Amino acid sequence: MSEPRIPNLPREEWTDGAREVFAFWGEPNAWEEGSRTNIIMTMANNVDLANAYNLWGRHIMVTNTLALRDREILTMRVAWLVKSEYEWHNHVGYCLNLGMSLEEIAAIKDGPDSAFPFSDLDRAIMRACDELIGTNDLSDAAWAALTKFYSKQQMMDLVFTIGQYVMTSWAITAFRMPLEPHTDMIGWDLKTASGKTPQPTMKPGESDDWADRRGYD
Repeated sequence: MSEPRIPNLPREEWTDGAREVFAFWGEPNAWEEGSRTNIIMTMANNVDLANAYNLWGRHIMVTNTLALRDREILTMRVAWLVKSEYEWHNHVGYCLNLGMSLEEIAAIKDGPDSAFPFSDLDRAIMRACDELIGTNDLSDAAWAALTKFYSKQQMMDLVFTIGQYVMTSWAITAFRMPLEPHTDMIGWDLKTASGKTPQPTMKPGESDDWADRRGYD
């Protein structure tokens, strides 16, 4: 990827408002040193937008009514469809943290008709991603397949969560946002740049020590 179009906020522009953006997820020393997560440091260039994004992100990642596994299948399918290397790389570790295998993660690329023994719900989630991204709508058949498992609140969260990761992927790509420094990039083939096996990682706010378990070292 080329040089960032919107780089991480430079230190000389760190206002108290920007520091609140850095510290939102409880990352240790973020107020003083900034966040180690590029998306947070990039978003801090627009404090009002970043505050809204963080609040919305807390729902997507914390209070969302969808199960964690469902969210990760959804996110990985979106990442593959819109070709977001940043989201793919980060969410591989999140999937592994939930006990998903590399074989299972790889099969998400094949979609709802994969030969992997996905559940009916897994396939319905992937089909929803395909239809919403491909047609800007959900067919009656896709809707019915999901409502066998989901409440109306979960159906709402599903649609908005798909939209969230499409929107975020657009921003990451359009801003030319790079992976974090010292990251051992995980490719579409689930191999790291160093040849090591990908390991479980934590997402922002998932635990008290999430910042030390992000896989950035």
